[in-house]
Amino acid sequence: MLAQLRDLILSPQQVESLSATHVLVTLSVAALCGLVIFLVYRYFNKGVVYSVHYNMLILMVCVVTALIIISIGSNLVLSLGMVGALSIVRFRAAVKDPLDVGFIFWGVAAGLTAGARLYLVALLGTAFIAVLYIVLTMVRIEKRSFLIIVRYAPEAEERVSALLLPLNIRLKNKTAAKGFTEVTAEIRVRRGDTSFIEPMRQEDGVEGVTLVEYTGDYA
Repeated sequence: MLAQLRDLILSPQQVESLSATHVLVTLSVAALCGLVIFLVYRYFNKGVVYSVHYNMLILMVCVVTALIIISIGSNLVLSLGMVGALSIVRFRAAVKDPLDVGFIFWGVAAGLTAGARLYLVALLGTAFIAVLYIVLTMVRIEKRSFLIIVRYAPEAEERVSALLLPLNIRLKNKTAAKGFTEVTAEIRVRRGDTSFIEPMRQEDGVEGVTLVEYTGDYA
């Protein structure tokens, strides 16, 4: 009985012969794709906070996914057990930036294609997505969104409004308290031109002007 079970598991229909060369080539391609993603995230991601640990995770996802696909493709019984094991995995870390989720999917896709020995697809797909992301990032840099926060005395209301009007702002919040008023508005800045801040700061009654890059949410 045990001999029959062993023959079933180790039969040619269940196990695909794998050489060390194939495994090393597959993992090398996955690591190369992960390195490309790592560099793109490191130098072109414009998130508020850069996490080197998260970036290393993306690279590891490529290699680990490729390793899983190699194992699943070589042994049917192992693939069933691995699917059951992966079903109990739960990820609790919150991802604040939607683009970070995209990078994880990018890493998984690169690992899947590399693990399936579609090396050309993995390399060309990674290169194409990298170029596309860099181009989109460069286009976005040309005109960036900021939040301008102006704190001023109530008597400077009209002068501050006159200075903000030509900037085509979108009002986000206005707080009025005893002794001061604070306005938060979205503003577009072209090519890093912030020359409008100094005249506003020197205006009588203005206590302070703050400019913060705005990514679309307050988190």
